Amino acid sequence: MDHFSIDQLLQPAYNAFPEADRRPVIGITANYSDIDATLRDRYYKQIVTAGGIPVIIPPIADAKIIADTLEHVDAVLLTGGGDYNPLWCGEDPVPGLHNINAERDGAELILTRMAYHRQKPMLGICRGIQTLAMALGGHVDQDIIQQIKHSQDADRSEPTHSVSVEPGSFLYSIYAPKKDNNAAPAAGEIINNPQNPAPEADETAAPLTLYVNSFHHQAVDNPGERFRVTARANDGIIEAIESTEYKSIMGVQWHPEWLGEDGQPLFRWLVDKAREYQRVGALHQRILTLDTHCDTPMFFHQGVDFTKRDPRILVDLHKMTEGRQDATIMVAYLPQPKIGQKFSDVVEMKAAGPAAYADLIFDKIEAMVASKSDYVSIARTPSDLYLDKRMGRKSIMLGIENGLALEHDLRNVLHFAQRGIVYITLCHNGDNDICDSARGCNTHNGVSSFGEKVIKEMNRLGIMVDLSHAGEKSFYDSLDISATPIVCSHSNCRALCDHPRNLTDDQLRRLAQKGGVAHTTFYHGFLQKVGEADIMDGIKHLEHAIKVMGIDHVGIGTDFDGDGGVRGMRDASEIQQFTLALLRRRYSDEDIAKIWGGNWLRVMSMVQNHRA
Repeated sequence: MDHFSIDQLLQPAYNAFPEADRRPVIGITANYSDIDATLRDRYYKQIVTAGGIPVIIPPIADAKIIADTLEHVDAVLLTGGGDYNPLWCGEDPVPGLHNINAERDGAELILTRMAYHRQKPMLGICRGIQTLAMALGGHVDQDIIQQIKHSQDADRSEPTHSVSVEPGSFLYSIYAPKKDNNAAPAAGEIINNPQNPAPEADETAAPLTLYVNSFHHQAVDNPGERFRVTARANDGIIEAIESTEYKSIMGVQWHPEWLGEDGQPLFRWLVDKAREYQRVGALHQRILTLDTHCDTPMFFHQGVDFTKRDPRILVDLHKMTEGRQDATIMVAYLPQPKIGQKFSDVVEMKAAGPAAYADLIFDKIEAMVASKSDYVSIARTPSDLYLDKRMGRKSIMLGIENGLALEHDLRNVLHFAQRGIVYITLCHNGDNDICDSARGCNTHNGVSSFGEKVIKEMNRLGIMVDLSHAGEKSFYDSLDISATPIVCSHSNCRALCDHPRNLTDDQLRRLAQKGGVAHTTFYHGFLQKVGEADIMDGIKHLEHAIKVMGIDHVGIGTDFDGDGGVRGMRDASEIQQFTLALLRRRYSDEDIAKIWGGNWLRVMSMVQNHRA
């Protein structure tokens, strides 16, 4: 080949179409010395070999630039380098500290935190594993006591000590002998357990020892709650960590970029995870993602700011953007007073009564939206939602949780319809004048005579009837009364978690027969009764509902900010995790679109088209 012929160099691309595959883009952090941002070729060559496209991320400690940068990469490789300034941990330097690099510290800590919030796959190498810990709640020992030599003077490609790898970890599944004669995973193959990306250790698994190189005097000594230790040296030094939150994040203390083929599996893991992330992002770009129940207005009395990334709430514009979420239904939640209590005794904001309280919440939502009208809008119909998506805006729909807001006055159904609400949850935790609650006292033996009028008026005005929180007799009465399909905006399956708030299989079947939908929620007490619930418990409830009802009658109503949120699905930034879990379980794009709002919008259209 004539290396001095541009035409010949172009031939591989120009003789075929497409000219190039859409490979995942891997952002690689650069070192910084004097005035040069540099990158050793070993890093980017390993990424290319693994099937990725390497790009250098220079050390610019500007959060806005980093946020924009992350929009263009599918994963991040945090590279090795000098020490961190201990002041980031509120510590003074020990004598062994050296090579502090101020240009890198702030930039990489920002990058890591923002990539974490965006669910970007990350691999940290040497300084990179320390970056993960420093940025995400862990701690780094400035100068470790070395019983094993951790800073070798041998050739960089020469392994000099061993590490013991925990069974059940990413690292174990990457390097453990495969049953298929050690065949390399195909592009995009999930090489860990697709049911649980961070499975519990298999006590029967054979021990796994890796031989690694070593160039460090600092090490993670506390990974923090977001990580677990997955490998140690024989002297106890932490050599690998990975996410405890179903995120594709891993760090190793050694330098696999120098280990050739032996180091390649780690880079292939990163590229494969980036490919998954790429697919999730592309899918969210095409479909509408709607969460049918969030309680963020419950925090309005604290002065929360929906336009900022506010740690007090689980849903805000930043988290919705990070999670690639298009829309949510924000409800005006009205707690049900107990016998002897007044409504003013159980609410945080002053109002003349329940109706005025709901109006106050809607006023605040509208003001919040108006302050960022280029980026978010109030939607009333499915068409509004799709228009907002085309225009690059998030959507908020309005709902009422607890028909107490009607104040026993049918005229208020029209009032709230004119305000743009899309559903009313008939009751909450206690009987009201409309119906009996799942946690009530059977005041009416189901739906009251007034409640029957309310349901018929909601039908007439195109408002969805929501039976989450309703007692069983109220549920069946409402199905018989309503001329339009019924919804359960945030309800789980009693067969999996025996709680009166959850729906029996018969209720699920009857709901589907009526044309309605039941949306899985992420309140831990409705997912399981013993132990910590997580995202996979939500998957189990969803799949049980699908088995009983069919794929056309399910969806997601997280109950974020109403005590919803579990490991792997803690806030709006993590909804892509759920999509990824569905893809790993081989759900089609069409079915995922139905789950993420398509089914709900079908029902909403039917209800709204029924308006008199």
